[in-house]
Amino acid sequence: MNKQKRQKILEILRDDNPHPETELEFSSPFELLVAVTLSAQATDVSVNKATRKLFPVANTPQAIADLGVDGLKQYIKTIGLFNTKAVNVNKACQMLVELHNGEVPQDRAALEALPGVGRKTANVVLNTAFGWPTIAVDTHIFRVSNRTKLAMGKNVDLVEQKLLKVIPKEFMVDVHHWLILLGRYTCIARKPRCGSCLIEDLCEFKEKTD
Repeated sequence: MNKQKRQKILEILRDDNPHPETELEFSSPFELLVAVTLSAQATDVSVNKATRKLFPVANTPQAIADLGVDGLKQYIKTIGLFNTKAVNVNKACQMLVELHNGEVPQDRAALEALPGVGRKTANVVLNTAFGWPTIAVDTHIFRVSNRTKLAMGKNVDLVEQKLLKVIPKEFMVDVHHWLILLGRYTCIARKPRCGSCLIEDLCEFKEKTD
């Protein structure tokens, strides 16, 4: 895909949604960190249902650490892999209290040192909570980037590197959200809804659907 076509695609996505937001519900960087950690292999809808009950009771690292693993499980047991996630979130909260004065660090290495926090989760927190120009490549972004040929790569790391290289700075903060929403609702896995896609004419996917 050439530079001009890529620019036009991003302009269309920006015009349609100039201020995109995550669908995870949060009111602080810490709440976002917990929500994103819980969202691994789970839907945002299921995470939001759980955190609507959890956060009014405990929405600081100390408060969630005080719940203990078993106490936390009671709030997140409707989410997939909740046993492992409860252990990771509890340990992460303890580390935030002990190492970062209960604050979410604006540092990639420090975030990735927390249990349950990988590069993708760190990217989401840095981008959404702190406005960093990062791109968290999940299954949606991986699919959309390869299918449209916006940025092609054999794995999520390669797609991330390509996106960071080819996306102009003016779009970098928001492109993460645009591509996720496009993949979640239009450029879906089994049968993309090409006929209702804003960028159908610019997309280079050869097997377009009606």
